[in-house]
This record gives sequence, structure tokens and C-alpha cells, in this order.
Amino acid sequence: MAIKKIVSKIEGATSIILSTHRQCDGDGLGAQLGLFHAFKKIGKKVRVLNVDAVPNKYRFLHPEKHLQYFEEKFDPVQPTDLALILDTNDKRLLEPLYPTLEKCCKEIIFVDHHPILAAGPSPTPTSYIDTKAASTGEIAYQIIKELGIPFDAQMARAIYTSIAFDTQLFRYVRNSPASHLIAADLLKYECDPAEVHRFLFANHKVEKFKFLASVLDQMEYFEDSQLAILKINAQDLESHGMTVEDSRDLIDLLMNVESLVAAAMIIEISSSQFKVSIRSKGAFEVRAIAELLGGGGHMFASGATVEMPYAKIRQTIVTELTKLIKATA
Repeated sequence: MAIKKIVSKIEGATSIILSTHRQCDGDGLGAQLGLFHAFKKIGKKVRVLNVDAVPNKYRFLHPEKHLQYFEEKFDPVQPTDLALILDTNDKRLLEPLYPTLEKCCKEIIFVDHHPILAAGPSPTPTSYIDTKAASTGEIAYQIIKELGIPFDAQMARAIYTSIAFDTQLFRYVRNSPASHLIAADLLKYECDPAEVHRFLFANHKVEKFKFLASVLDQMEYFEDSQLAILKINAQDLESHGMTVEDSRDLIDLLMNVESLVAAAMIIEISSSQFKVSIRSKGAFEVRAIAELLGGGGHMFASGATVEMPYAKIRQTIVTELTKLIKATA
């Protein structure tokens, strides 16, 4: 579906709901809020409804002013012309909200840049999936431009947040100048990008570094320290007052180790459930490994929530990543 068709759907809608996957990140949230402020400018009746609460690190976007959460108190969902679901094309990542959207919305469109999962549910027929985009924020920017809506500081900060987050400050731009060109345009309105960077990437508390120091000696290395696996136990999280959300970005810190070409972090949620994050520095893709575990994501940054014994998860990841490292040696 061409982006002009999405724009036509938006133009024809009086009421719009914006949502994203549970445990939202900077890309989905930034794209949501950028479009929210844009649609308000052209008189749309628009609301932002997510599955669960936004992490505190995004407080600089003031989500409390604009978002409601399905897992908390929220206004009933009224009949709505259009729902745009951002930064995922997998309806399972919106449970238990998705059935309500199906019931109340005339049309649901996924707007995303992740490849469609081989073994997952298909997105709706009119969805827009652009795998060449480095972030969903880039697609949101294009939609706003196609609608002819002039940018302001609020919109620019939201979209800039989306792009800066998902490209990890422009380290992963998919061999395209698009991210930089869009950012340059947004910086006409965003007067303090350094503040955005601090909130996204320099907001770690002392307790987090104490926790990190306590778990680093549990890191396992393979293939001459090209591959690292870190398991984080639920008990360790609890004893340091940490949550799974607090630890999500630790793997990005680990990837700063010079010798590593890939790493995985396996967080214990319960005795039978684990959250897996897999990263590559770009020599090979890791998304297929995440899909093998029932997840998905980006080419070089993917993950999954897995219900199987830890030993089996670890062995699968080590085996598959080792194959890739040897194949690219």
C-alpha cells in the first residue's frame, strides 16, 4: 500500500486511535505523539491508547498529558473510523487491547518498518510496511509531510525522539541518508536535541550501575570473545530493586565491548519464562534467531519472550550465533 493511500484514509477519517506494541519504546511512542499533535492540528478527533504504561525515561515527552492505558483506568473506546498501530505488524503484541480495537474501529492499519514474521499473524490488508525505513518515526514524518501539516516544536521533538532512539543515535541507518536528512529538517524546530539524547541514552541511576557490576561476572564468552551471553536472574533484579524494564537497555551497553560482534541477554521473568534480546554489530542479521524463538524485530536488534527451559534457549542462541560468526569470518 502506497503512503498516499494511508494519507487518503487519514484524510477521510473523522476519529482516529493511535496505538503501539506493549512495553512501548522510543520509536513507537515518538511516532504516536508526533502524529497525535499533527492530527490535532487538522481538526481530527484523535486519542492515544496503549496497552501498558510508558517507561519513565520518556517523561520528557509528557505522555501523561496525552495517553491512556488499557491495563489501567481509561475512557471507554467509542466507535472510531480508523486505528493506526505503529511500530509493529503483529497483533499479538497488542493483547489484550487488540480485540477492543477490532470491535470498535471501522479499519485498522499497521504502520511499521519491521519485516512481517514468517510464522506470525498477517497484518491487515491495508497496512503499510516499509522495511527500508530505519524507524517508524521516518514513516510518521512522511505521513505528516504528505498531509501538508507544518511542523512545530512538539511534533519535531516526538519524531526526532523516534528516529534517534531506533537508530541508536544514527548508528543503524540502513545505508541510507534518510534518517540524517529528516533529522536535519526536524532540528529547525527542536532547539535542544542534546536533552533528548540525555533522556534516551544517559539516564542511568547509580543503582543500575551497581546492578550491572554485580552481574557482569556472569557473562559467558564464546568464539574468542566475539560472542557474549548474559543471563539475568529474577532474584538478582529483585534484590537490587530493578525491574525487567530497567534492564532492557543493558545489552546495548554490553555491545560497546570492542571484541564482540554479537551478544544476547536472557532475563528471567519467572522459572519458565524469559525475555531474550539479541544484538549484532552488523556483520550478519539476528532477526531469524529471534523468530526461531517466537519473536522478531530489526535485522541487527531483535528479541522474544520465550517459555522454555533456560538451557535450551541458551543452546539455541549460542549455536545459531556461532554459525553466523564462523560463516562471516
